[in-house]
Amino acid sequence: MIFKESERLKSIPPYLFAEIDEIIKKKKEKGFDVISLGIGDPDVKTPDIVVEELKRQADNPENHRYPSSYGLKALKVAAANFYKRRFNIEIDPESEVISLWGSKEGIANIAYTFINPGDIVLAPDPSYPVYKTGTMFAGGSTVSIPLREDNNYLIDFDEIDSDTAKKAKIIHANYPNNPTSAGCGIDFFEKLAEFALENNILVCHDNAYGDIYSEEDNKPVSFLNARNSKETGIEFYSLSKSFNMTGWRISIAVGNPSAISSLGKYKSNVDSGVFNAIQLAAAKALDNYDELIAENNKTYSRRRLKVWNLLDKIGLSYFKSGNTIYIWTKVPEGFTSSSFAKLLLDKASVVVTPGSAYGLCGEGFFRISLTISDERLEEAIDRMRNVF
Repeated sequence: MIFKESERLKSIPPYLFAEIDEIIKKKKEKGFDVISLGIGDPDVKTPDIVVEELKRQADNPENHRYPSSYGLKALKVAAANFYKRRFNIEIDPESEVISLWGSKEGIANIAYTFINPGDIVLAPDPSYPVYKTGTMFAGGSTVSIPLREDNNYLIDFDEIDSDTAKKAKIIHANYPNNPTSAGCGIDFFEKLAEFALENNILVCHDNAYGDIYSEEDNKPVSFLNARNSKETGIEFYSLSKSFNMTGWRISIAVGNPSAISSLGKYKSNVDSGVFNAIQLAAAKALDNYDELIAENNKTYSRRRLKVWNLLDKIGLSYFKSGNTIYIWTKVPEGFTSSSFAKLLLDKASVVVTPGSAYGLCGEGFFRISLTISDERLEEAIDRMRNVF
């Protein structure tokens, strides 16, 4: 028996990375050696200190009971301490932090928390697809804000229609940025907070890549470093990429206490919180972030330079940034994002993500992920060169 999907579900396209997984599976079944540069899923294992903490906490029967939807005190205190040491921001662990089943869940659920049918959400283009799909599921509509290379992929607030800004309920931002890898400074976050304050908009800053960077003296800042940031928004800080914990599904939202409370109110009705042992392991990661992040960044810096050099040899241009686990690359002349990605899959068994999957402004680009071994990265780029 086939059941009819809701109109809401039928209105969204299949999730991009689920489609990529299916493509890889079918190619492998036919005997092809597929190299995927598509999904940003770290190949480096979760740090031993975090895994050992999970084992220890999982042995404690007290952790087998229902967790709180708002998060364990130990994790919230660790988050507050982390924000103080990493960003020099004072955070109240009781009212300004909540645990999440990964940032993806939090981003989707923030729409259900604040968006009514017909409401407007502002989101960058290109961007992580969940900003738009979460809005759609909640009955809202997304107005896209173009990100352009000549503006270093920063949101240009002057491009946002003033009437639209007055009607909008949420604005999504994401720096360091996925998919472009662009970073920003405190000046941009000051403008973002000022724009939100003027228009009574909730800022939702997705800080999934804030601790993946190549230069120690140029660390990304937090949105919460900006004036009026706590008055205007929240930040989603994910442990997935910085600590190699994608499968653990653990993140935090930090910032405006009213927004945090409302998100917790929604979540307490739809989930029962993250397994306590995972929250305590996440607290261990945050407590030891200096050494754990440093080792990770050595790996990604080495891989990033390697791919840059190989792309230079091929003659493909790219946006040069020392942030994130991605390289945003222009497709060769005569191709679209999709046709070039298909060519690489058919001729080289290499998977890349077409930029058009992230929005209209992503057309003409593709994204390379650095989350495979150095050797396989080299082989993938060599295969691309052979196609030419």
